[in-house]
Amino acid sequence: MKKMIQPAYIRLQATATSQQGVFQTIADIAVANGIASSQEAIVEGLKAREKESTTGFQEGFAIPHTQAEEVSQPAIIIVRTETGVDWESFDGKPAFFFLSLLIPKSEAGTTHLQALSALSRALINEDIRQAMLRATTSTELATIISQAISGEDD
Repeated sequence: MKKMIQPAYIRLQATATSQQGVFQTIADIAVANGIASSQEAIVEGLKAREKESTTGFQEGFAIPHTQAEEVSQPAIIIVRTETGVDWESFDGKPAFFFLSLLIPKSEAGTTHLQALSALSRALINEDIRQAMLRATTSTELATIISQAISGEDD
């Protein structure tokens, strides 16, 4: 699962101010890095999943995710916005830190659930959340998330 997150998949100072803007930023990163072949498919998949129930977690974090034929490899794309975005999060607070999980349709039941579970466990841990928030570079953040989802210590 560690290969799912790379520094190139991270945008630390995104200017998105809406859910649509966050989804578009995720899609742009996915296509630019060869993770997906269609920005539209990613945006639509993320929107459809969000309509089912919020992916807003707590304390500014959200885990928008989708499975699509247009996704060629599983990936975690990180977008951190300058300002909070209304996300209907569990705690009612705006989200500004998005860990987006993109999974090929063929891996929907396996990779998807394992990665989603690992991300959720990581976000429950206050130390990991704080380390993510303190990260100042894409490389640093990719390392923190890789270690968190693989269960390794620092």
